[in-house]
Amino acid sequence: MTLSNLVLAVSAYSFFRYFRRLGALGLLLLSALDSSFLVLPFGNDLMLIALVSRSRSALLSIVYVLVSVVGSVLGVYVVDVLMRKTGEKGLKRFVGEHQLERLKSKLDTKGWVTIFVATLLPPPFPFTPVLMTASALQTPRRALFTAVIAGRLIRFITEAILAIYFGRQVIAFLNSPVVEYSVYGLIVIAIVLSALSLVRWLRRPREQGRNNQYASG
Repeated sequence: MTLSNLVLAVSAYSFFRYFRRLGALGLLLLSALDSSFLVLPFGNDLMLIALVSRSRSALLSIVYVLVSVVGSVLGVYVVDVLMRKTGEKGLKRFVGEHQLERLKSKLDTKGWVTIFVATLLPPPFPFTPVLMTASALQTPRRALFTAVIAGRLIRFITEAILAIYFGRQVIAFLNSPVVEYSVYGLIVIAIVLSALSLVRWLRRPREQGRNNQYASG
């Protein structure tokens, strides 16, 4: 890891710790960001596990799970609104042609199940490409959001239960140097991938404007 990447990772890790100090509000915001265009592998999962492990309260655990689900739904809604306007043509900037054809086939035959599985499974399973494709192809919002809610509920409840029963071990593991440096690495990857997604999104209107200008000329 280069010095610049290390500085970037340390700063981002401090930012992550700031979210954790916000408690439920920080979990809500991070879950929303994680389910939108921000690429942060295991970000909200780690925060949920950390908060539940430290609280050891069944009531607070339920609150944290519900907050995580609500945050994820908000993030998904942002992506859904943008990708429905973008459509399949704009989708090709974010999803490779081969992957797009495979996802289209799955969404046509098993739409709800495909979204549910993508929402349920952790990285590296491609959640964002599935979500973008489903929205760009105008998948009914009722099917989209029920699948997201069901998948996130199961995923977060499972994580909360494990955190309650293995709380001390989880806290010790999260405080270990291995996890700390792993988080540094994940944050560097997250920043790079998120920046690429943002650049692609910002370049799309410019290129569309150029194409329209050429067409009119």
